[in-house]
Amino acid sequence: MAQRGQNPEVDWPARPDTSLALNRMGTFDWDLDSGRMYLDPTALEVLDLRQDEFDGTSAGLWPRVPPSDAARLDARVAQALKDGRSHYGAYVRIRGRDGTRTWTHIQGHIMRDPQGRPYRVIGILRDAAHDPGEPGAAGGEAEGRRRMTGVVERTTAILAHARTVNDVTDVLKDPQALGHLGAVSVMLGIVDGGRIHLVAEGQLGSYVPEIEYTRIDAEFPMSEAVRSMQPVLLASREEFETRYPLLWPYIEPLSVRSGVYLPLIAQGRPIGALGLLYGREGHFTAEERNLLMALGSGIAQSLQRAILFEQEHDLAEGLQRAMLPRRIPEVPGARIAVRYRSARMGRDIGGDWYDVIPLGEGRVGVMIGDVEGHDTDAAAVMGQLRIVLRAYITEGHTPGTAMARASVFLRELETERFATCTYAEVDLTSGMLRMVRAGHLDPVVRRGDGSCHRVQVAGGLPLGLPPREQPGTGSGYPVTSLELHPGDTLLLCTDGLIERPGADPDSGMRELMAAVHTGPVDVEELADVLCDLVGDAGGGDDMALLVLRRRGTPTGRGGGPLRQRLEPGDTEAPTMARHLIRAAVAAWGAADMADEIELAADELMTNALVHTEGGGDVGMRLTADGRIRIEVEDSSSALPRPREAGDWAVSGRGLLLVDRLADAWGVEPRGGGKCVWCEFSVAAPEREGAG
Repeated sequence: MAQRGQNPEVDWPARPDTSLALNRMGTFDWDLDSGRMYLDPTALEVLDLRQDEFDGTSAGLWPRVPPSDAARLDARVAQALKDGRSHYGAYVRIRGRDGTRTWTHIQGHIMRDPQGRPYRVIGILRDAAHDPGEPGAAGGEAEGRRRMTGVVERTTAILAHARTVNDVTDVLKDPQALGHLGAVSVMLGIVDGGRIHLVAEGQLGSYVPEIEYTRIDAEFPMSEAVRSMQPVLLASREEFETRYPLLWPYIEPLSVRSGVYLPLIAQGRPIGALGLLYGREGHFTAEERNLLMALGSGIAQSLQRAILFEQEHDLAEGLQRAMLPRRIPEVPGARIAVRYRSARMGRDIGGDWYDVIPLGEGRVGVMIGDVEGHDTDAAAVMGQLRIVLRAYITEGHTPGTAMARASVFLRELETERFATCTYAEVDLTSGMLRMVRAGHLDPVVRRGDGSCHRVQVAGGLPLGLPPREQPGTGSGYPVTSLELHPGDTLLLCTDGLIERPGADPDSGMRELMAAVHTGPVDVEELADVLCDLVGDAGGGDDMALLVLRRRGTPTGRGGGPLRQRLEPGDTEAPTMARHLIRAAVAAWGAADMADEIELAADELMTNALVHTEGGGDVGMRLTADGRIRIEVEDSSSALPRPREAGDWAVSGRGLLLVDRLADAWGVEPRGGGKCVWCEFSVAAPEREGAG
C-alpha cells in the first residue's frame, strides 16, 4: 500500500527523470563535433515539438525560437565556449504551435577535453511559465504581489544577458515579459544630448511619430522623470489631462487610465526613462512603487551596459577598418571583391585583414590573414603586419621570402601573438598563379565551368612562430603554382566564414563549397552570397573575404600561354615552372605525358641557367595544330648542339634527352639571344556536348 502523500504511480523515491518530467524540465545532449542533439520527450513537450519534427540538430530548435532570441542564445553559447566557461544559462521565448509565446530557461554544462576544447554540452530546458510570478489559478493580493515580484526578477535576469540596445528593447516590447505587471503599453526613451529618443514601444500602440523625439525641458512625463530623476505617477486620466496637456491628445483615444514613468539612472546620471501605461485607475501602493523602482534600476544597468558595449564596439571596429585598405584598386584583367564583417563582441574585434597590391606588368598580389586574439591589440598588430607584408612584396621579394621576413618581423614585435596568412600572386596575362600559405585555410578555386575545389597549398608555420630547424628548406614557405584560366575565380577567406558554434567542424566548409559552386558569376554578388552564410548571429568570430575573378571567356582546355622568369640563383622559379607545366599539361588533356614534358622542359631550363649569365624565360603554349610547345629564351647568342657524353661524364646529355623525348625541337635566334624549343603532339580531347 502506498504511504501517505505518495502517488501510487510514482516510485519511492522518485527517479531523477520522473522528478524532472513532473516539473516540466526536459534534458538535452549536444555533441559539438558532429552537431547531433538529443532531446528527451519532456524537452520536446516544452518546445512544443513532435519527434518527427525535430531533425536531431541544434538547428531543429529554431522553428520554435524567434530570430532575436535565437541570435541572443547563439551569442550566449559562443561567448561561453570562447571564454572557457563550464556553464551557461539563458531565457528564451518559445513560439507554440498555436502562436502563443512562453518563456523557457535553458541551462547547459560544457564538457571539455584535457586541452580545453569543448566537445559536448549536457543541459536542461525548463518551462519558465511555472516560475513564481506567472499568473495562475489562485487570485488575491498576495498572488498579485508574487506575480509582480516574479516578473521583475525574471525580466532582470533576462536583461542581464542583453548585449545591445536592441536586445533590451526586444525584451521590453515582448508582451510575455512586462505584460504580467498589468501594463497595457511599455515605452523606452534614451537620453540623446538635450533630447529623449523614444526607441521602443510595445503592445497598445501609443507610439506616435510626433513625440519620437522630445526635449528634456518639454512638458512631458518622460522628460520630467529625466529632469527630476524621480518617478512620475499618474493615477487617473484627469491627471494626464491636467498635468500634461501636450501629451493628452495622444492618450485620450487610448484605454489608458493610469501610468508610471521611471527614470533610468546609472552612475548617478539619467540615461533614459521607462513608461508603463495601465488600463486601471488608482494609486500605486508602496510595494508596487518599490518593485517598479527595482525594475527601473535593473533596466538602467542593462541599458548602460548595452550603450557602452555599442560605443566600444563602434570604436574598436573603426580602429580595425582604419587598418584595412581604404579602397580596392582597379586591376585590368580581373574583378575583385572584398568583404569584412566584425564579431558583435564589444571590444572583442579580431585581427582579420585583406589586401590587394598591383605589381605592374599585368600582375597583382592578393592576401588574407588573421592575427590571433580578439582585441584592439590584435587589430593594431594586424595593421603593422599588413603594411610590412605589402612593403616586402612591393620591393620585389618572392612570395616565400616576403612571408618569411614578415614572420621575423612579427617575432621581433614581441607581442606573443601569431598570425595565419595566405598570399597569392597572379599574372593576369599568362594566368600563372603562385601561392604561399602560413598556417591558413587553403584557397578555393572555381573554374569557368562551375566546378570548384580546394587548392592544397604547401604550407609553412603561422607567422611569428620560430622556424623549424630543417636545412635545405629555403624560406620555410614553399610556393604552390597553378594556372588560373579566363573566367576562373579565386577565393580567400578567414575561418570566421566557416566556423559554426557547436556544429561539425567540416560543415561550414561544405556549406562554403556548395555556395561557391552554385553562386553567381559576378564577384560582388558572390561575395554577398558567401557573407549571408554567416548570418547576423555569426559564429562569434570576425570574417574577411576576398574574391578574384580573371576576366575573359572560359576555355575548355586552358590553351592560353604561360610564361615564367628564370633568375640565376633563384631556386624557387624552376620548381614553380615545373609545377605550372604539370598543371597545364593535365588541363590540356596530356596528363599521361606529364613526366616526359616536364623532364624536357627541365633540361632546357637547366641549360639556360648553367650555360648563360643572364638567366632566361620559360614559356609554354598550345599551338593551333594541337601541340604543346615549350620555349626557353636566354640572352646568349651561342647556339647549343647535341654532343656525345662519356660514360663517366656528369653532363652533356640534355639535348640528347630532349631529342629522344620530344616530337620536334629546334633553336631560333631572338635578337641578341636565342630561343630553344621543343614540341609534343597531343590528341585533342572530345568536346563535351558535341553532337
